[in-house]
Amino acid sequence: MGNKVLIVEDEIRIREVISDYFTQDGWEVYEIDNGIDALSWFDFWHPNLIILDIMMPRMDGFEVCRQIRSRSGVPIILLTAKSGDQDKIYGFELGADDYVTKPFSPKVLIARANSLMKRVTENYQPQGHMLAFGSAVLNTLARRLEVDGTEVELTPKEYEILLLLMNNKNIVFPREAIISRVWGLEFDGDNRVVDSHIKKLRFKLGYESRFIRTVIGTGYKFQEEAEG
Repeated sequence: MGNKVLIVEDEIRIREVISDYFTQDGWEVYEIDNGIDALSWFDFWHPNLIILDIMMPRMDGFEVCRQIRSRSGVPIILLTAKSGDQDKIYGFELGADDYVTKPFSPKVLIARANSLMKRVTENYQPQGHMLAFGSAVLNTLARRLEVDGTEVELTPKEYEILLLLMNNKNIVFPREAIISRVWGLEFDGDNRVVDSHIKKLRFKLGYESRFIRTVIGTGYKFQEEAEG
């Protein structure tokens, strides 16, 4: 069986169509119609991907996303009938990885899901798979970060940003370039989402966040020799 996807959508016809397409594409599928049950099934079933509607009874998708992100880096695609930038920005700031606006083509959703999973599972081995900086070690085969001997769980986007900067030490990446490399060319949100993810990444890195430097007015770089 392939990857597991948890579909959280209260409209049964939309949920069943999405389920059929994912099943045909080789995914193992579980369907939930509300946010509270989604959290319970997430902890029990451990899916590889979540398709999450925003407007749901009992608990909306934003809150579900926030709670899942507090304990997991599993990829999340949000579904919404709203197309406003503010909702997209809020979703990305909560840690969502992609955003699909209704009405949508199930084939496009499948393509976005597979593209996201490819980026998430792709191995980067620039000079061996153990990348060390300060007291931190990033294992790119296991997609595992340890800081001072303690594992730190990163979301897929946080991991990709850190790896992008580490693989290009001392090179300044504008926010637009980070969005293109990490979110993809189809991303149509605000580039402030980069700042939000960098802030969370720095918090998780603690003292070792000193290696990620802000270049005022431009973007960010990974400083090979960090200042103490």
